[in-house]
Amino acid sequence: MHARIPTRPNLSSRCLRCMIQGQRQQSLASVATATSPSPSQFPPIMRFPPTQPPSYKPPEQRKSQLLRSYASLLRSTPLMVLFQHNNLQSTEWMGIRRELTKALRKVDDTLNTTNNPDQPRPPPSNLAEQIRIQTVQTGIFAVALRIVEFYRPSQQQPVNDPRDFTHVLSESAHSNTVSKTHKRRKHPLDPLLAGPLALLTFPEVSPAHLKTALSILSPSPPLFAAPTRRLNPPYHELNVQKGLQKLMILGARIEGRILDADAARGVGLIEGGMNGLRQQLVGILQGVGMGLTGVLENPGRQVYVTMEGRRISLEDEMKEKKEE
Repeated sequence: MHARIPTRPNLSSRCLRCMIQGQRQQSLASVATATSPSPSQFPPIMRFPPTQPPSYKPPEQRKSQLLRSYASLLRSTPLMVLFQHNNLQSTEWMGIRRELTKALRKVDDTLNTTNNPDQPRPPPSNLAEQIRIQTVQTGIFAVALRIVEFYRPSQQQPVNDPRDFTHVLSESAHSNTVSKTHKRRKHPLDPLLAGPLALLTFPEVSPAHLKTALSILSPSPPLFAAPTRRLNPPYHELNVQKGLQKLMILGARIEGRILDADAARGVGLIEGGMNGLRQQLVGILQGVGMGLTGVLENPGRQVYVTMEGRRISLEDEMKEKKEE
């Protein structure tokens, strides 16, 4: 038998298989590049808990937490009175807070009892438990005041990176308010932010409560007279009087406006509180309207009187001619 001689494969078929495999690999590579996103399309990985975003200073420090609490207090308190205190003792603070709360509760009781049954009964007032006096650290309070008054995140450049935050402890808030380039902006309270400070905060603007609080903390007779010894003997205790001698009113911040001590007392003299102020405004507007109505009616009234007088004189002349 003859030996079988192996035959070489056809070159054209080998080239065809290579071309097919190359096209298949190119198609797979194109599909892979089209479906797989680039690394730049992925959002940055947040390596911090959502409840504690990155801060310019460590948030676990007491100063950082005080800054946050002071900023929240400034944003949520419409009426705030500033006092300077000269290192009051704890017993003196206790006596002052006791007498202040007791006097404010009497104001709540007075406002909750209405004498006129025709008027609608207002909602019960319970501000005495929410009005507080507390000491603050002056330097941190000054920083919080600058952030609340001057920092406007909406006016800054748009934030593209989710790591660029605008909270109180953020680097953006620090660089736009506390940095050297922005310290030149002055606030009306800057001259008062020196030395130990105490704040008397109100949850809403109430002239009646403000007048009573100033009569207790900073009496000024006759309009802001302190309670007499006969009516309130605990107010004249030694600890309370010593503490009051170490308190001095500096000014007030009402609805974002800065007032001195005299203007703050003027707010407390508004009769009837905010309702009384609204009634006074309505009375002024009604008086202006009546005056304007009278001014507009005067020319017409004068023309009517003139024409009526002329008509009567013509009738008299006609009667005289008929008699003749």
